[in-house]
Amino acid sequence: MLTSAVLQAINGISLAALLFLLASGFTLSFGLMRVVNMAHGAYYLLGGYIGLTIAEKTGSFALALVGGGAAIIVVGYLIDRFLIRRTGENHLAQVLLTVGVAFVIGDVALAIWGGDNLMVPAPKFLKGAVILPGDVYYPRYRFVLIFLGVAVGVALWLLYKKTQLGAVVRAGVDDREQVNATGINVDRLFVMVSGLASFLAGMAGVAGGAFLTLYPGAEWEILVYALVVVIVGGLGSLEGAMIGALIVGLLDAYGRWLLPEFSYFVLFGPIALLMLFRPRGLFGREY
Repeated sequence: MLTSAVLQAINGISLAALLFLLASGFTLSFGLMRVVNMAHGAYYLLGGYIGLTIAEKTGSFALALVGGGAAIIVVGYLIDRFLIRRTGENHLAQVLLTVGVAFVIGDVALAIWGGDNLMVPAPKFLKGAVILPGDVYYPRYRFVLIFLGVAVGVALWLLYKKTQLGAVVRAGVDDREQVNATGINVDRLFVMVSGLASFLAGMAGVAGGAFLTLYPGAEWEILVYALVVVIVGGLGSLEGAMIGALIVGLLDAYGRWLLPEFSYFVLFGPIALLMLFRPRGLFGREY
């Protein structure tokens, strides 16, 4: 029983690491830029498929991670530049537009890669299992995914909390006109933030595709979890995305283990209670 509980904890943390990669881009778009981009799940799926193709052609998983993320930077920029910006600050229009974009991306991916479940090939040194105390075997890749999530989280926190660029971006959200008056091009900064969010979504697709597989509809499933992470953590808070991802990952893992018939209730029930007392999330702020 104790061994199973530990295994489920590791399962939850590894899922949390993946959710953070996607949700961190979400919270940047939602909280910092105030852009509601519901296509992030589609970015995840498309990045995963592109990474899969790169990995099959080159045999390099690292190149697949970078290539999948870089491709989504281009896709995300074009969608933001020619579609989302035309909606102004109309959040409902942004939701409808980006949901439509997500369906288009999903259909294009289905036409190119088909409807079968596909898995991004992990490198040989990440295959196999590690032996935990008690002769328990656990996939090595999931441990590496945890370290990847921690590394990205630390890098993002340092970027947005300890650098001048991060300070300018936060100030631009609070008072765009004042920052523009200082001669700083806020629009250019927000393009950089949007590109980073897109890159993280694409990279998450490659990382997730190596153990969750890629298939039509995966974009909506992962999107729901990422939305919950952002709502729990609070808009615009990287710390909130970290804690929210951990909460969602653990609730999902233990819910599927202990109460598989009510796993969604185990996940969404406590979150509904949280919204009663903390409607802005754990670390959210009022704009």
